[in-house]
Amino acid sequence: MASLLTCTLKTVPSVSSWAARFSVRSLSCSSQLYAAAQPKSKKTLAKNGVKNIVLVDGVRIPFLQSGTTYSDLMPHDLSRAALKGLLTRTEVPKEAVEYIIFGTVIQEVKTSNVAREAALGAGFSDRTPAHTVTMACISSNQAMTTGVGLIAAGQLDVVIAGGVELMSDVPIRHSRKMRKTMLGLTRAKTLGQRLALISRIRPDYFAPELPAVAEFSSNETMGHSADRLAAAFAISRPEQDEYALRSHTLAKKAQDEGLLTDVVPFKVPGKETVLQDNGVRPSSLERMSQLKPAFIKPYGTVTAANSSFLSDGASAVLLMSEEKALAMGYKPKAYLRDFVYVAQDPKDQLLLGPAYATPKVLARAGLTMADIDVFEFHEAFAGQILANMKAMDSDWFAQNYMGRSSKIGAPPLEKFNNWGGSLSLGHPFGATGCRLVMTAAHRLKKEGGQYGLVAACAAGGHGHAMLVERYPQ
Repeated sequence: MASLLTCTLKTVPSVSSWAARFSVRSLSCSSQLYAAAQPKSKKTLAKNGVKNIVLVDGVRIPFLQSGTTYSDLMPHDLSRAALKGLLTRTEVPKEAVEYIIFGTVIQEVKTSNVAREAALGAGFSDRTPAHTVTMACISSNQAMTTGVGLIAAGQLDVVIAGGVELMSDVPIRHSRKMRKTMLGLTRAKTLGQRLALISRIRPDYFAPELPAVAEFSSNETMGHSADRLAAAFAISRPEQDEYALRSHTLAKKAQDEGLLTDVVPFKVPGKETVLQDNGVRPSSLERMSQLKPAFIKPYGTVTAANSSFLSDGASAVLLMSEEKALAMGYKPKAYLRDFVYVAQDPKDQLLLGPAYATPKVLARAGLTMADIDVFEFHEAFAGQILANMKAMDSDWFAQNYMGRSSKIGAPPLEKFNNWGGSLSLGHPFGATGCRLVMTAAHRLKKEGGQYGLVAACAAGGHGHAMLVERYPQ
């Protein structure tokens, strides 16, 4: 496939020949952004012979900037807090939970199966199985859909799914040379063998291997890829800053109005009780414009202000078959309906997962973009969101890259991420998926809609989309 991203560093500010085909979309933070969807009467997405799987409820501890209040904790501490919060919120008996699945990205080596350690710490029976999945930024999406599959197959009726990330304390490895030396020392049988190994150590052995949010296959950081994507789709710096400001403005409004009801307080041992996300920071376009490019310098357009920040947090949701939920006296929040996973070129299309996944999940359900009342997309970067919107709104992209005859259209902003997103609320890699689904469910109820669409990109060139249907009142 010919590269989508033909802009070089010297031509970042200009519009590439094919990117010019895409129309520019206004992102003004006007009163239209707060318009609620009108209640509609539509068909249900229930299918004959297929179990209805419901989202009973879900919670998350506040998402915090890394290096702040959670910095002395471990991932299983955050996961345990989310599980306990879910138990308190739902009052589900621990013995009724048949399986626990968590997603995470950067694993703590001491608790590689963080789902199991968190479950034991939260007081679940040692007879309750738990496992951990990883799929980059859609890890908790994978945890949820794994649970959906187990319930749909008739294996289980009650599953907890969730996710966690703690970027305040990531594993930093010794260099490979030092690791080989240290392993050799454990196998050495004599003092002479040990001294021989030690004598080979050189100063460069002590240089650590620092983690980076980069693709193994291309060795490119995600931020660098986002900058190239923005250039290819002719997304300007002002457009990205304006979208990021929108995210923070809407998140602050949602916080102030008490809309983020999935957030539960977390008493951090030895510290204060955390009540809300601490990364929401509405600024001004003037101040944002003063920041220097973070990745491609000096011509790049991706900055700290229009990128999601490193975050700590955990989330958890309670999933059941509809029959089981009703039998236990629950009123579910929503149905979890069709979902898809996609993959594309991790070099030039790393962050275009939503553009590929959205038409596929709509086709599976027999819906169009006009049928969707609520959109909740993961905001890795403002430029990534805007590039996906342009891709979805382009006949040329649909025909040349997706094998479609025509575009599906971009999500209307008045329905899109109206309570903020990852740019403002935070993005603990393994926990964001559950936040997206819970927000979609709550917005559907608040705004009177029926269908929500959740979508996200992920490292490796992956993408995910899921349809959420409001549970009848």
